[in-house]
Amino acid sequence: MKRILFSFLSILAIAMSSCNKEEQPITVTSEDLHHSIDKVVQVMIHDIFSPPVASRIFVYPDIAAYEIIALNDPNYNSLAGKLNGLKPIPKPEKTEGINYQVAALIAHHEISKTLIFSEERIAKFQDSIYSEWKEINEKEFDVSKAYAMKVIDHIKIWMNKDNYKQTRTMPKFTVNTDNPSRWQPTPPAYMDGIEPHWNKIRTLAIDSASQFKPAPPPEFSLEKDSEFFKETMEVYNVTNKITEEGDTSEGVEIAKFWDCNPYVSVTRGHLMFATKKITPGAHWIGITKIACRKTNSDFNKTIFAYTKTAIAIFDGFISCWDEKYRSNLIRPETVINQHIDENWKPILQTPPFPEYSSGHSVVSGAASSTLTSIFGDNFAFDDDTELPYGIPVRSFPSFNKAAEEAALSRMYGGIHYTAAIEIGLEQGRSMSDYILKKLEGMSNEKIAENK
Repeated sequence: MKRILFSFLSILAIAMSSCNKEEQPITVTSEDLHHSIDKVVQVMIHDIFSPPVASRIFVYPDIAAYEIIALNDPNYNSLAGKLNGLKPIPKPEKTEGINYQVAALIAHHEISKTLIFSEERIAKFQDSIYSEWKEINEKEFDVSKAYAMKVIDHIKIWMNKDNYKQTRTMPKFTVNTDNPSRWQPTPPAYMDGIEPHWNKIRTLAIDSASQFKPAPPPEFSLEKDSEFFKETMEVYNVTNKITEEGDTSEGVEIAKFWDCNPYVSVTRGHLMFATKKITPGAHWIGITKIACRKTNSDFNKTIFAYTKTAIAIFDGFISCWDEKYRSNLIRPETVINQHIDENWKPILQTPPFPEYSSGHSVVSGAASSTLTSIFGDNFAFDDDTELPYGIPVRSFPSFNKAAEEAALSRMYGGIHYTAAIEIGLEQGRSMSDYILKKLEGMSNEKIAENK
């Protein structure tokens, strides 16, 4: 009798436990979002995406997630009508049982998966999270996922109209060898110019790729008193000086910290291989994570910060690439090797696209201004984004100071002239100012108290 009673009580306890378990809501934190974005970054590094393409992989999943949380949180407002071509996402027929943060993260996962090559790497990560959620509350998960899939379909239709697929079939960039001022492929891989048609990608917040067309670079000239030749010699002299000081010099450390070259060709004898790292956009996405963690931002505030920053980065690359293939300017490495010192090498490997304006400068100017609008000025932070690549932490008193160092790093690295750096930074900041005004009202929250 005691055994029967014990068995009955055990079964009852399990049943009650199961019922209680089903009633528990699924909790999604900002750390879940950070981990998901980190996973996407790892896959992007593995798949080797160029900086412009990487910006696209960041922005669409963020927008999908943001639109879902904006539907249910009065602190945030939809981007429909503010971003080019974006219409309001479908509203759920029945709101009962939907966990909007679960739906947002599902949308982020699913759209990320469609934008990278190694889908199985995201799927495996995704399945482990979904299994945990189902264990907590399967009904809530199913209802939330069903709604997320409707939003995903809506965002994908809009996303697929941005001309990306069309640019995959456009012709390669033709190198003009008759004009000494024009860009030429650089060693060691002598790769073709990357993404020559990126200015045809639909912008998100700015009106067109050429809206923030910068002033032209100094006119190419080998006359010693010309501005162009002076800037070339500046690159040559600065890099020689910091190279003599050794790898521990401040200039070399800054150059390597902001390198962010996703594909560095390494040649050893007859063997050539690549080392992989994050892109410039990914570095600023990493800084966004640092700021969100430092301020203990909740899930909704975190996806807001990622989305707003990703939009600035995405449009920044379109604006910059529009100018790169318009001015089509030769890199310092080519000029110095052909006319000054054939044995000179830059500290960093020269990226495979024209020089002007500096992508790091434009994107850093745009991202830093955006982050300042969210977290305030004088926001000090320790940047540990490059630790996985053996590069130590650097500390900054503000996002804008970090952007200025990122821009200057291209001079130290030997891959950009002063004009590309200074004008590029201005280009990114001017563009960001426009975007911030256009997205005004995206959040109803006040700017961080530490402004």
